Amino acid sequence: MTRKRSAGLLLFRRTGEGPGPGFEVLLGRMGGPLWAGRDTGGWAIPKGEYGPDETPRDAARREFTEEIGLPPPEGEYLPLGDVRLASGKLVTIWAVEADLDPALMVPGTFSMEWPPHSGTMQDFPELDSVAWFTPEVAAVKVMPPQVPFLERLQELLEG
Repeated sequence: MTRKRSAGLLLFRRTGEGPGPGFEVLLGRMGGPLWAGRDTGGWAIPKGEYGPDETPRDAARREFTEEIGLPPPEGEYLPLGDVRLASGKLVTIWAVEADLDPALMVPGTFSMEWPPHSGTMQDFPELDSVAWFTPEVAAVKVMPPQVPFLERLQELLEG
């Protein structure tokens, strides 16, 4: 059985503020009714699944466009490695230095039956907003399995 794989891009921008390298990361708040009202643990690195005919980096770039509605930034893609989730899915993330105005986001959508068992399909945004956060704030807001990517980026920028 083939396990699912997901890839994404973690944008960062240097601020020069605070101790260490001084930077912020761009996260998206999960959209749809299952995430409504969740802030802590409800944000994520823009990412998505891909199949065997796509490279992880190409998938990360495609997913960025699908979720944010903007082209992926150019620049050096810094590998942050993989994390295997409890579900078995393998998540691969790259960091790229770029600045993006959150107001420019045009989120992609997904359809789901809502309310459950109603037979009614509704469209919801994949991400309902994006915002910049310091690493300390991001570590609280992001889904817990994605925290290692924030830590790896911090180590990379400090090193």
